[in-house]
Amino acid sequence: MVSGTSATKSARAYHLYGLRVRSEWPLPYPQVHGPCLAEVGFVRGASSRFSSAIKEARTAANHQAGLRCVRLADGQTYLQWSARGEFLVSADGRLIAARPLRRSSSEAFHTYLLGQALSFALIKQGFDPLHATVVAIDGVAVAFLGESGYGKSTLAAAFVRAGHRVLTDDLLVLSEQDGAFMAQPGPPRIKLFPEIARAVLSPKACGIPIAKMTPKLVIPLEEGQTVGSAVPLKIVYVLGKPAGSGPEPDKVTIRQLSQRQACLALIRNTFNTVVTDSERLVRQFAVATNVARSVPVRLMVYPRTVNCLPAVRQAILADVARDVS
Repeated sequence: MVSGTSATKSARAYHLYGLRVRSEWPLPYPQVHGPCLAEVGFVRGASSRFSSAIKEARTAANHQAGLRCVRLADGQTYLQWSARGEFLVSADGRLIAARPLRRSSSEAFHTYLLGQALSFALIKQGFDPLHATVVAIDGVAVAFLGESGYGKSTLAAAFVRAGHRVLTDDLLVLSEQDGAFMAQPGPPRIKLFPEIARAVLSPKACGIPIAKMTPKLVIPLEEGQTVGSAVPLKIVYVLGKPAGSGPEPDKVTIRQLSQRQACLALIRNTFNTVVTDSERLVRQFAVATNVARSVPVRLMVYPRTVNCLPAVRQAILADVARDVS
């Protein structure tokens, strides 16, 4: 059984999502030390460590969008994303044994390790991450919620181009401090399609492909483009569904959601939709209710064109300024 973090005592230490991450893999991020909310270790998963878990997982048929997820009898969770990697999350969420599959690039493997696999460990440790991208504006955190393809990272790139900083892209961990919700910093990178990266972030933007199945790039951000410490969450914007075959909106519209609507939007935009045991669902509802009660949550609908991004950014800045004042 995988448990504890004794196997990672001599590993490299990183501070990500408010966690102290001890990794046997060198990660392309600065090694930092300081106070943290919790700790998790990443260890290389030898075949012997996975053999019994794989045997038990074969008897279960829990598949979802390329994911095999099985809660084992001893409390561990076995995860396998085809062509990317497999992971064994300890019962207490403090250790993830992992190994890439043969067809997986290191970039795809690390992306899943620090995102999807880590979300299972976070939930086991009592956190409930959101599917959000966050930028810092005048010392406060502004979050964009929405499904994949809704434009969260593109909006963040527009803010970076204008001199603002990204706090986290894709996965958001919140913690409570002195009556406020603090948004924790993620890895200093952003994921964008190549054409969006060049058009919105920088004409010279370049990155590493996540995987063969998607053209998205993992683009490292410079020190002046990211925030390395927690920032109080000020406003959450829920991005409206892209128009698709329907008519494109011709202007930016921002509308305050009721607490009930906000709570539902936060639950709908959880990062992990796989874990549905009663303990997690109760905690998820409580967290969403508390955030909706404390932080304004607004629906934002806007034209999905690169040329309109400066106007969208200005509308957000004006809206944030009204709240701050």
